[in-house]
Amino acid sequence: MFEKVLIANRGEIALRIHRACREMGIRTVAVHSTADSDAMHVRLADEAVCIGPPPAKDSYLNIPAILAAAEVTDADAIHPGYGFLSENARFAEIVEEHGLVFIGPTPEHIRMMGDKIAAKETMKRLGVPVVPGSEGGITDMDEARALAGDIGFPVLVKAAAGGGGRGMKVVREESELEDAIRAARTEARAAFGDDAVYLEKFLDHPRHIEIQILADTHGNVIHLGERDCSLQRRHQKVLEEAPSPVISAPERSEIAERTATAVRKMGYRGAGTVEFLYQDGRFYFIEMNTRLQVEHPVTEMITGIDLVRQQIRIAAGEPLGRTQEDIHFSGHAIECRINAEDPLTFAPSPGLVSDYHPPGGLDVRVDSALYAGYRIPPYYDSLVAKLVVRGETREDCLRRLRRSLEEFVIGGVKTTIPLHRRLIEEDDFREGRYDIHWLERWLDGFAPED
Repeated sequence: MFEKVLIANRGEIALRIHRACREMGIRTVAVHSTADSDAMHVRLADEAVCIGPPPAKDSYLNIPAILAAAEVTDADAIHPGYGFLSENARFAEIVEEHGLVFIGPTPEHIRMMGDKIAAKETMKRLGVPVVPGSEGGITDMDEARALAGDIGFPVLVKAAAGGGGRGMKVVREESELEDAIRAARTEARAAFGDDAVYLEKFLDHPRHIEIQILADTHGNVIHLGERDCSLQRRHQKVLEEAPSPVISAPERSEIAERTATAVRKMGYRGAGTVEFLYQDGRFYFIEMNTRLQVEHPVTEMITGIDLVRQQIRIAAGEPLGRTQEDIHFSGHAIECRINAEDPLTFAPSPGLVSDYHPPGGLDVRVDSALYAGYRIPPYYDSLVAKLVVRGETREDCLRRLRRSLEEFVIGGVKTTIPLHRRLIEEDDFREGRYDIHWLERWLDGFAPED
């Protein structure tokens, strides 16, 4: 097992990784920008190294600085968390080239799954259902028109290297196709340095369902069920739950086992999440995230399995130590992402946290690096806390979530807590009648509580 792990991230996920390491007897190194010198994970880590000024490109994306920090502290391994360099294949390669262990998949799998065209082709070849669409990137407008006609409008133009909704355009009729492809290419080139785009069928009322996978280096692969991540705003998840309120046990077993089989055939290692659109009883693969997910706690709450600890054990060469038959699902869990944003306009709200009182009680978990007196910097993602609750049933979970949101106090800055309070009272949500487009329709009429 590793003696020392460098955490190449910040905020709640850096603190989450530190805690897992501490419980495993592993020392930690926190790297941080000058803006994060007072961050909680920096205070708690065994060692801390400042790696640059506030802009992420000069600190948390500064590969030479991160590697230098690992070298001067004699770290054995680097955990990238999520975001930043977590799905950067070149970073994983450089880490390994310097004799360190990258706590994550191989660079080859990161690169393969990071290209949505290659990922789709790979999964299709391995027997996973995919959204109908082009076999590869679009290079010719006549070809694009013919493909769109075969697929049937509406179609979706997507960046091959995309994420977060960038380089993605819905096309409802042929006259819009050329402009949409041009715009998607421009966005993709600016965001990812790659203007390759492809076409796929646009589904009008799908759910977003993802399967959590763990795979070790000994050929063992298990799944930990699904998460429903359909409540999204501008392709960004707002609330997640497990299990999905609309997936039946046979459907869960069938798609999860097919996914685990595909991952085993790939020779994958580590934690991974395979994402699907689900509509009218059918699943369609859309992408695979080769990292820890923001919403991983909902899976931990219903399985009792520490995913970060498993990532570390796998990276150290240890076997999973459990089979699929050992995995048992218990109850229902929901995660609310709490952002430092205006709950109506979603404008960022950085600043001094004057008061901080997280909720507590049985089966209530708050993943956050906030504390009273902490100043939220304006340079990074606005996620500041994740409230995760579990109940024996979905209704029990909702009652506990309502109580927890009522208790949660974050003073001095605006947060999205009022949005979540209102959201969970909506009949459509309470009865599970929502898809990936529902939240944005609801937000059109949303007004925060006083």
